[in-house]
Amino acid sequence: MVQDARRFKLIPFDASSWRLGIVRAHFNDHITKLLQENVLARAKQYKLKPSNIIIAEVAGSIEVPLVLQKLAASGKYDALVAIACVIRGETAHFEYVSKYITEGILRVQLDHKTPIAFSVLNCDNEEQALARTELGGEHLDAVLHQARLLRDI
Repeated sequence: MVQDARRFKLIPFDASSWRLGIVRAHFNDHITKLLQENVLARAKQYKLKPSNIIIAEVAGSIEVPLVLQKLAASGKYDALVAIACVIRGETAHFEYVSKYITEGILRVQLDHKTPIAFSVLNCDNEEQALARTELGGEHLDAVLHQARLLRDI
């Protein structure tokens, strides 16, 4: 039976001993800050200690994968979160940036076997992006449950 993903509920668990790395792009800062706030609010439900959460800030989306790679290579983090926002403009730049950040994050995740939450918004306009800033918490749910599953396998 195929389940409707929207009805799949991920319940917070005690991750108080876990370490979380967050890499947030400053470009479209008013949106990425809201995503980060939502991630951090949800982190409290998992009992993640603020002292076990590192936040690395980079200029734009293209810079996110390299910092994720450095964090993943350290072996210190149970899970990582990529936060960025790419809004379509009048040129093909949107497609390139969206492709590079997506492929970069996937590569880091697979190369280092470290789960990474894809809290990267790729939207046609600012209104769409602002409407999706609350998804940060759901992205954290997904990555923490993925990390727990990988521990159990």
